[in-house]
Amino acid sequence: MTSETRSVPDGTAPADGVRTTPGAAGDHEPVLELTEVALVLRPDDDVAITTRDLPAGTRLRTPTAVLVLRGDVPRSHKLALRDVPEGEPVHKYGQSIGRATVDIQAGDHVHAHNLGMDTTARTHEFGTARTVLPAPAGPARTFQGYHRANGRVGTRNYVAVLTSVNCSASSAKMIADQFRGAALDAYPHVDGVIALTHQSGCGLVPGSDGANTLVRTLRGYAQHPNIGGLLVLGLGCEMVPVQSLVDGLDLPSDTLVKTLTIQDTGGVRATVRVGVDLIREMLPVLDARRRAPAPISEIVLGLNCGGSDGYSGITANPALGRASDLLVAAGGTSVLAETPEVFGAEHLLTRRAVSEAVGRRLLDRLDWWQTYAAAGGGTLDNNPSPGNKAGGLTTILEKSLGAVAKAGQADLAAVYEYAEPITTRGLVFMDTPGYDPVSVTGIVAGGATVVCFTTGRGSVFGCRPTPSIKLATNTEMFERMSEDMDINCGRIVDGTAGLGEVGEEIFERIIAVASGEQTVSEGLDIGQEEFVPWQLGTVT
Repeated sequence: MTSETRSVPDGTAPADGVRTTPGAAGDHEPVLELTEVALVLRPDDDVAITTRDLPAGTRLRTPTAVLVLRGDVPRSHKLALRDVPEGEPVHKYGQSIGRATVDIQAGDHVHAHNLGMDTTARTHEFGTARTVLPAPAGPARTFQGYHRANGRVGTRNYVAVLTSVNCSASSAKMIADQFRGAALDAYPHVDGVIALTHQSGCGLVPGSDGANTLVRTLRGYAQHPNIGGLLVLGLGCEMVPVQSLVDGLDLPSDTLVKTLTIQDTGGVRATVRVGVDLIREMLPVLDARRRAPAPISEIVLGLNCGGSDGYSGITANPALGRASDLLVAAGGTSVLAETPEVFGAEHLLTRRAVSEAVGRRLLDRLDWWQTYAAAGGGTLDNNPSPGNKAGGLTTILEKSLGAVAKAGQADLAAVYEYAEPITTRGLVFMDTPGYDPVSVTGIVAGGATVVCFTTGRGSVFGCRPTPSIKLATNTEMFERMSEDMDINCGRIVDGTAGLGEVGEEIFERIIAVASGEQTVSEGLDIGQEEFVPWQLGTVT
């Protein structure tokens, strides 16, 4: 396995001389080399990450001693390399991921039974670790996209039935269902008709955060460059009127727009008939549109992860970070999100902020989340989900440190609220929840035209109208769910591919998908039900 294969996002190689608790191995007992079964990410880390299941009694040779495992350590989990007294921090990625809740001995399995949250305040610096990304080599890269009248470039050509209220959701789905299967065979340049439905639109306090967030999300989809035709559908008496979603909106002049309300049209059956007819009128016009070359600087890439494991911060996330840096260096835009899942790693992002104002805007969003979580009886320092913990992640600090690797090394250029239009190029941050459908819905509303989604447990997430590329963190899961994954980043741990190599592969796949290549979730027609706007505030 090469040094690059076992490196972490900034390319620091694993240690060659990790100190371990001394031990002795009998001649009759096999002794494995630590580097054959585990990864050490930084020279001063207190833990290694196992690359296979290790039973109790396994003997591991380090450069200074032999470790004897005191219990089973599952694949992708943490193995103590040295003693850590109770109350002391445990380091991974060269950062604290928590504090020992009991004395930890070298050779122990380190997880929720002996590792807890580290509440020590982090020091926040601003702009002290900015990076000049290397300029792209060779001729300027392009992709084949749909050029919109307002200058934006889409990666898909959809018709969307956008609902203003949940009361029109069933009617919207009935309309979209008429265009499934062979119904679009005559229109090969139209990617589909999708119903974008949700659980809100009425009972909201006008002007509240909840109402404003919903309207901002719906308007973001209405003007998305991947949507060429738009039917806005409502009931007729809701608090978010149909016309409010398009009035004053800077829609591209070539977006075909129609509006309907069920009450004015004569009920559900009449609305479905009229809606289907309106879309049929759009299809020949949209099908006449063709892809044309555009600089890759017009791509807006959404970064998200879900169902993570102990390899997420070692394989898929840093490989995606490499791809993100390549896009940003070419003038493109990448969007990091999931605010609760950068908690504990935000100090790494503020150091990369282009200004103190940008860094403090990120901290302001985290402060808001602390209050929001407390109001709901929770905290941000909770453990990851059961699936994350089964995959080897113990604390939110550990998950966050791995999650921010998706952002590569680029400077942090801007911070946006949920579903705000993204206008700044480079690496930006959007404030979203960690819940995947809600997070990606906000990123797409902001303008993302391609999404890369990393997963270690096997998320089957898709999103439309934006294609989602799923990146598996480990080979075992990729092979088990190969029909649901696009790229196997587990090869980095396996030693069959380097971090840079996989990052380049992701980058090339982004360009190919932006040019029309289907992702596996698109092939399965997944992504309509994953439209889930963030519901905030009082519902009356």
